[in-house]
Amino acid sequence: MNRTIVVTGTDTDIGKTVFAAGLAAALRAHYWKPVQAGLEDGSDSGRVESLGVPADMILPEAYRLTTPCSPHRAAEIDGVAIDPDMLVLPRTEGNLVVEGAGGALVPVTRELLYADLFARWKAPTVIVARTMLGTINHSLLTIEALRARGVPILGMAFIGDEAPDSEDTICQIGGVARLGRLPRLDPLTSETLARNFADNFDQAAFA
Repeated sequence: MNRTIVVTGTDTDIGKTVFAAGLAAALRAHYWKPVQAGLEDGSDSGRVESLGVPADMILPEAYRLTTPCSPHRAAEIDGVAIDPDMLVLPRTEGNLVVEGAGGALVPVTRELLYADLFARWKAPTVIVARTMLGTINHSLLTIEALRARGVPILGMAFIGDEAPDSEDTICQIGGVARLGRLPRLDPLTSETLARNFADNFDQAAFA
């Protein structure tokens, strides 16, 4: 059965795109970034391709914005009006992995947050969190924000060094599944990502 999985995070620059690439490659899924804000250093779609997702499995963004900041502000700077009706889940042959921007409460427009968009989609959502100081607070706040909107939470995916107490505390208090943890990879390549994703995540948890 085809499945759509949304990937969000507790913050920006925490490894969400790397996880999404690993998940899409493992599931042989299409990848979609609805809004790309910031193009100077390339796009997340381009990075996902470099990490093992075939180009023909990457769907074009609904909006490509120049400034690397919250989509609502990037759109204003570019003189673009984001139409939420353009941000409907695309129909694909096979699985689909959708990546948000930054954290779950990042504004898409001044009237719509990503968490609100996830609630419209009703797709199971993975929360990506880094294993650093502050992750318990950020993770539990994200869980509460999604749950308050009725967003189905598939579980937590951690990025970074092992932090068993923090990881267990988040999942126990938040009442969510621990899907696994991806270590920081050096070098980060499609090969090292695929190998470590397979070693640290049970693909059946995403089926």
